Amino acid sequence: MSHLEQGPTARSAHATKMVVMNAVIAGGEAGGAAATLPRAAEAHEDHSFLSTIMELTKPRITRLVTITSAVGYVAAAVGRPVWLTTDLLGSFIGCLVGTACSASGANALNQWMERRRDGMMPRTCARPLPQRRLTPRTALVAGLAFCVVGVLTLLLFAGPAAALVSLSTILLYLLVYTPLKPVTTVSTLIGAVPGALPPLIGWTAAAGVAAGASVNVNGQAAAWYEPLLQAGGWSLFLLMFVWQIPHFLAIAWMYREDYAKGGYRMLSLLDPSGVRTSSTILLWSVALIPATLSPSLAMPDRLSIAYPIAAAVTGIAYLWLGWKFFQSPTRPNARRVFFASIMHLPLLLMVMVADAVVTSLFLK
Repeated sequence: MSHLEQGPTARSAHATKMVVMNAVIAGGEAGGAAATLPRAAEAHEDHSFLSTIMELTKPRITRLVTITSAVGYVAAAVGRPVWLTTDLLGSFIGCLVGTACSASGANALNQWMERRRDGMMPRTCARPLPQRRLTPRTALVAGLAFCVVGVLTLLLFAGPAAALVSLSTILLYLLVYTPLKPVTTVSTLIGAVPGALPPLIGWTAAAGVAAGASVNVNGQAAAWYEPLLQAGGWSLFLLMFVWQIPHFLAIAWMYREDYAKGGYRMLSLLDPSGVRTSSTILLWSVALIPATLSPSLAMPDRLSIAYPIAAAVTGIAYLWLGWKFFQSPTRPNARRVFFASIMHLPLLLMVMVADAVVTSLFLK
């Protein structure tokens, strides 16, 4: 469900060498939900069926998607009358399981759809399908099963709004973003939409439980879609959406030769000098500062001054690296932008959760 993927085709000494030389630790997908650094697939000693299925689900990306959903859940839950109840705990577990299964299914189906292009790219040629460690039919069935289980789990335990957001994420990722990747450079922006939706899954799940509790007290029925109308969830979406653009453009610049071999349309392939890519990264780095501050405006009762200070400091630091890349669009500078992005987001989310919990417990 994320914006970026990792990688598998034929097993040869040359392919193995390419794998080892290109291996890079992945950070957090758009399209997902994100976006992570596309790493070259590794040569795996354990080729059991279950381990191969797990590889198909892109566990690094799935983990990040699940974490961002959890952040959305906590942000919506803290400070509400029901936030420490067993009802909320059950919903939280269901939300995490449903999100993880949905992300796993979307990632598996993405690999099924892109199996031929994956075999053309050194960083993805060792994925299960190009290497024929799984049949396309098995990957298709596994992906569909994960998606169905994920959406149904969310529907049963997290509510219809969360299930709808998850289903929308899957459909946008697979039916819109993935087919457009070889067609237009605009796919980068489109892919950031499903990549930014996971926090909204968590938000709607928690807000739905809270709305249900208040409804029982007042004796009135709340609309199932009410959590989708709350500004807090969409502020998290905005943060994730904007964050993905410079993150992904930095990756696309570093791996532009790979994308060319795979037949994908990327801004970096149309921009050999790097002027357009670096200026776009700089502009989105500027936009990232107000985007990261937006949760403070949308959730003033949950966040203290600590979060906006952290958002401003990290945003300015990230902008400085974007400026350095703008001045000199080189691979090392692009790599610095990428690594800054994968430190920036987790740090910001940790501060947000900690601030929300502390504010709700001690500062109200």
